[in-house]
Amino acid sequence: MTALPYHAIPLVKGLPLVGNLPKFLRDPLAHAQGLAEHGPVVRSRTFFETVTLLGPEANQFVLHDREGNFSSRDGWSYWIDAVFPGAIMAMDDPQHRHHRRIMQGAFKRQAMARYVQDMGPVIAAAVDAWPAGRLPVFAQLKALTLNIAARVFMGLALGAEADRMNQAFVDTVAASLALVRRPLPPLAMWRGVRARRWLVGLMRSKIADKRATETPDLFSQLCHARSEDGEAFSDDEVVDHMIFLMMAAHDTTTSALTTMFYCLAREPDWQQRLRADALALEHDQLTLDDLPGRERTEWVMKEALRLYPPLTSIPRRAARDCEFGGYRIPRGTPVGVSPIHTHHMPELWTAPTRFDPERFAPARAEHKRHAYAYLPFGGGAHLCIGQHFADMEVKAVMHRVLRRWRWQVPAGYRMPYQLVPIARPRDGLPITLQPL
Repeated sequence: MTALPYHAIPLVKGLPLVGNLPKFLRDPLAHAQGLAEHGPVVRSRTFFETVTLLGPEANQFVLHDREGNFSSRDGWSYWIDAVFPGAIMAMDDPQHRHHRRIMQGAFKRQAMARYVQDMGPVIAAAVDAWPAGRLPVFAQLKALTLNIAARVFMGLALGAEADRMNQAFVDTVAASLALVRRPLPPLAMWRGVRARRWLVGLMRSKIADKRATETPDLFSQLCHARSEDGEAFSDDEVVDHMIFLMMAAHDTTTSALTTMFYCLAREPDWQQRLRADALALEHDQLTLDDLPGRERTEWVMKEALRLYPPLTSIPRRAARDCEFGGYRIPRGTPVGVSPIHTHHMPELWTAPTRFDPERFAPARAEHKRHAYAYLPFGGGAHLCIGQHFADMEVKAVMHRVLRRWRWQVPAGYRMPYQLVPIARPRDGLPITLQPL
C-alpha cells in the first residue's frame, strides 16, 4: 500500500494565531488525548506545525531509530540552544556517541557507590532540619537536590551562591518555552540568557582548579577525560555539559520526589508500607548494596513518573523522508512523541488514572507490555544517562524522610500541576509534617 502524502495527515487547527498552544501548556495530557482522537499520526500547531506520533509503536519508531530518520539536535535546537547549547540530549551521532562514552565513566558502579555515600550527609542535614507543621515541600526538595548535585558532580558545597544558582536554573528552563525567542528585557528569554551567562561564569571560575588536580567528581573527570585518540573536551564543552547536567540532575529528580510526596500523602497505607521497609534497615543512610531491597519504593517512584513524567513530550526533526502509520513524513518536518499520552493508554495500563504502584511488581509488570510503553527517561540511544543515579538519589532521600517524618495533605486536596516544561506543583505542594 502506498503511503499517503503529508497534507493528508489529519490537522487539528486549534485557535487563531496560537493554535493548540494554550491547551498544550495548560494540560498536555488532555491535548495529546485530543490529538489521538484523530489517529496515531496528527498534525497540529503550537509554536509551529508539528506531526505528533502517538502510542508505543510510534515511540519506538522515533526513539529507537536505527534507520537514522530523526535528528535530536534539530528537534531540540529551537527550544534549548539559547540556554543549554551543547547539551548531550541534543547531539546526533557520531558526536553524541563520543561524548556519551566519555561521560558514562561517571556512572559506573564504583562512582555510584561514592555518590550515594557523599550524598548521605547532605540529605541528613536538610531532612533533619525541616520544621514540623506546614511546609511547602517543593522548594525544600529543590534546594536539597541542587545541593546533592553540587556535592556529587561539582565536588563542592554550595554556600551563598545556592539561591542564585537555583534561580538561574529556573530562568534557563523557563526560557525554553518563551513565546518571544529573542533576549529582550525583561522577558523570559532575556532572563534565561542572562542566567546562563552567570552559570558560565561560575563554571569557568572553577575549571583551572579542576584541570590542575584530578578528583572523583564529574566536573574534574570531564576536565581530564580523553577520547581513544587522546582528544580532550574544551573548556566550552566542559561548561556546557556541567550546566545541562546540573539542571537535569536536580530538576527532574525534584519533580519525581515531589510527585511521590503528593501520592504518599494521599495514600497513607502506601506511605506506611514504605516506612516499614525503611525502618527494617538498621542504618539511616543507604548504601549501594541496599538499593535492590527497596522494591516498593521503586514501584512508587515508577508510578509517580508514569502519572507525571518530567518531560511530557520529546521533540525530533525528520532528517530524511520516512513513513509511519500510512503517511509520508518529509525531511525537515518537526516530529514529537508524547510519553504522558502513552503512560495513560488503557490498552497498556489497568485503570491508568489510578495510583497503583503494584502495576510495576513482577507479577503484573504492566510497563513491559511493550518495550516503549514506559519512557520517563526517554529511550533508544538518547536514554537518559543519569537514570540510575536518579533512582539511587530518590531512594536515598525517601529512606531518610520515611524514618524521620510522617506527612499528609488536607482531605480532598488536589495538587495543581504545571506539567511543562518540567512537571512541578503550582502551589509548592504544602504538606503537614509530623515527626516520628
